Amino acid sequence: MNRFHTLTVTDIHRTIRDAVVLTLQPDVPEQFRFTEGQYLTFRHDFDGTELRRNYSICTAPDEGLLQVGIKRVEGGAFSTFANTGLKVGDRLEAMPPSGTFSAGTETLSGKNHIGFAGGSGITPVLSVLKTVLARDPENRFTLVYANRAVNTIMFREELEDLKNRYMDRLTLIHILESGQDMELFTGRVDSGKCAALLDQWISLEDLNTAYICGPEPMMLTIAESLKEHGLEKERIRFELFTESQQGRLAGQAMSERAQGQPGTAARVTVEGVTRSFTMPRDQSVLEASLDNALDAPFACKAGVCSTCKARVTEGEYEMLSNHALEDYEVEQGMVLTCQCYPLGDTITVEYDTH
Repeated sequence: MNRFHTLTVTDIHRTIRDAVVLTLQPDVPEQFRFTEGQYLTFRHDFDGTELRRNYSICTAPDEGLLQVGIKRVEGGAFSTFANTGLKVGDRLEAMPPSGTFSAGTETLSGKNHIGFAGGSGITPVLSVLKTVLARDPENRFTLVYANRAVNTIMFREELEDLKNRYMDRLTLIHILESGQDMELFTGRVDSGKCAALLDQWISLEDLNTAYICGPEPMMLTIAESLKEHGLEKERIRFELFTESQQGRLAGQAMSERAQGQPGTAARVTVEGVTRSFTMPRDQSVLEASLDNALDAPFACKAGVCSTCKARVTEGEYEMLSNHALEDYEVEQGMVLTCQCYPLGDTITVEYDTH
């Protein structure tokens, strides 16, 4: 099971006015070996309330650095703390790296790769980009990066340095809401913009993988446009930071259906500890486990990471949203317990089988 470890903040670099890059030194370095595109789950106590937040690693595995980029979000306790309260020498707690954004080392060699990022969605894409270009001199990478304005571009200087280093192999396209000379590179990334980019500027020939990270509407639009231009679904990788609209709507519908339904007899095992309890059908397996004093792992509670995954070995259930598990894992009975709701009289869940 994933457990929290302590890391020391050794450097804080401000990449734009409201975003910082933290350099971290783990107390147990072997627990923090990572693959490109993974994230760390941090926890911190704010006035007696524990918050957990995921932030992507922005370095490549071969760089020998562990860094995360954190953009301040209005009203976000952790992101505000990271941007205004942290100091060099402070200690943070985080789980070991997680996530499956990268298609895997065995697929990094290929003639053509592409990334689409919006705002702070650049962090995992940057990690993949640097790894792809460093691992194989034949690799090419096209990055389409959408922001409001020039002063909101995270990692702007580093991206320009990478462009100079890989001049013949890295294509960098900035899409800004205003201030661009060309209309194609001005505005929001909608379906028309995607189609124009793929028709006029971006070649999908010999494409290995497309990586997309940013706001959900933008990601869905880009993915649909890529598929319309002939790219197979299996070659499109997503990284979503917040709960999807699909998950929110499904949760509302589940609550309505559960009204008047009897409770479900649940049996849940976490690290060898098994508890049996009755849970309402409008509560997720994760929340019910936490309510019954089981130390179940979790991070986002939104179906966009895989921290809370487990296997259902008995009983009917519905998983409302899934942006983290592969199809083969779902076929094996794996679920994201934050999105898993019982449908029948019994359900048995084991966190210790993965």
